Amino acid sequence: MERPVIAKHVFRVWEKEYKTPHYIRITLEGEGAKEFAACSLGANNKIMIPPAGQKEVKLAVWDEANSEWILPAEHERPLIRTYTHRAIDVENNRIVIEFVDHGDTGPASSWARRAEKGDELGVAMKIRKSTLYPEADWYLLVGDATAIPVLRVILESLPASATGHCIVEVHGQEDVQADLNHPGFTIDWVFNTNPAAGSTLHQKVVDTIIPAGKECFGYVACEYQSVKQIREHFKSTLGWDNKSFYAFSYWKAGTAEDKSAEERRDESK
Repeated sequence: MERPVIAKHVFRVWEKEYKTPHYIRITLEGEGAKEFAACSLGANNKIMIPPAGQKEVKLAVWDEANSEWILPAEHERPLIRTYTHRAIDVENNRIVIEFVDHGDTGPASSWARRAEKGDELGVAMKIRKSTLYPEADWYLLVGDATAIPVLRVILESLPASATGHCIVEVHGQEDVQADLNHPGFTIDWVFNTNPAAGSTLHQKVVDTIIPAGKECFGYVACEYQSVKQIREHFKSTLGWDNKSFYAFSYWKAGTAEDKSAEERRDESK
């Protein structure tokens, strides 16, 4: 199988908006938007965050003479985190990435909280189309606040005739996003001020009534332990096979993304 092209570009903050007290939408401007137009909304990307106190992104440079990559100095190297391709405006060379504001406990949240117009952010994506879900009679969408971008993309892309149930965990009532909706879906907002200490998402899934006699599909994106529990419920209780759901953990409580990546990938298999 041919490997997809991976494109890396540096963007600049064009606009920053607090959608809710704990949710930040940042619009980025840059020529790379044209290349990223070949990617699917809702697909993962890698953001490259300047070290604390720096505004510019330093990327590796290809040395043609020596056929090698020259890395930035260690104190200039960006931090890498995984986010979601939320929206794109090719005409104006802009893309949108959304961040959960959970204080300064992580580099991405800290960067987003302090981001100002003109600040740089590196973004890398595999240049390919992705399919988020198959055709089904009924959908169960489950995610915490980190999954809102992809849940929103799914709801926006499904036909008006689609039906299902969506469970979303956020900090509190003040973080409910009323414009996350679909005419054929019920939306259940779950409140949790400290998701790192545990979540009720698994129990909410267990309590959900799955319609009988329909072809169903589940999409789950949240913390590692919740994904593990929900996956087991799908398999052992509902008897779903791997084609009936997608479940991936975006993060693991108490562990930085770069430390938990391999374990989270193993759990998704």
